[in-house]
Amino acid sequence: MSEVLGVQTILHPVTDLEKAKAVYTALLGQEPTTDSEYYVGYEVAGQQIGLVPGGGPQGMTSPVAHWHVTDIEAKIAEVTAAGGTVKDSARNVGGGRLVATVVDPDGNVLGLVEDPQ
Repeated sequence: MSEVLGVQTILHPVTDLEKAKAVYTALLGQEPTTDSEYYVGYEVAGQQIGLVPGGGPQGMTSPVAHWHVTDIEAKIAEVTAAGGTVKDSARNVGGGRLVATVVDPDGNVLGLVEDPQ
């Protein structure tokens, strides 16, 4: 069984990265910690808030909360055994960080993240 470490990352799809960055910078009261043309990220109160232009390769259409877990493959197996389905299989997004998305029976997208130990 994979331990759940809580929601620590929330990704927001945006259509205009520069306009969104201005709003989130004002809201969060700080400059982004990561600022590139494909992702802008903030670290606030132990959470990562990310802006993803056009929903990124996942095609996000609404914000997605990402639950951090100790074993992403085990958690995917647990969720699918309980009736969820895999939207995006686990993939390495750099530095050993694995991300995946699953969908609950109502179509809600749930993100999963496993950071390297």
